[in-house]
Amino acid sequence: MVILRPNEIRRMSPEERRKRLEELRAELSRLRALALSRGQLDNPSRIRELRKTIARILTIEREEELKRRHG
Repeated sequence: MVILRPNEIRRMSPEERRKRLEELRAELSRLRALALSRGQLDNPSRIRELRKTIARILTIEREEELKRRHG
């Protein structure tokens, strides 16, 4: 799964964003479990990439929520 840029996230529908967010969180959870069990990941930077992408999605969702509230 590739990292999403802010403009790509903004073009997504809210349903697409929520679905992608669930997928990213599931992958993050799986990678964290692997790191705990094996101690070593093939690509340890992937956890950081996932966390940043999740944060981007949540930030854009919050921006849009505030935009709807305040016109």
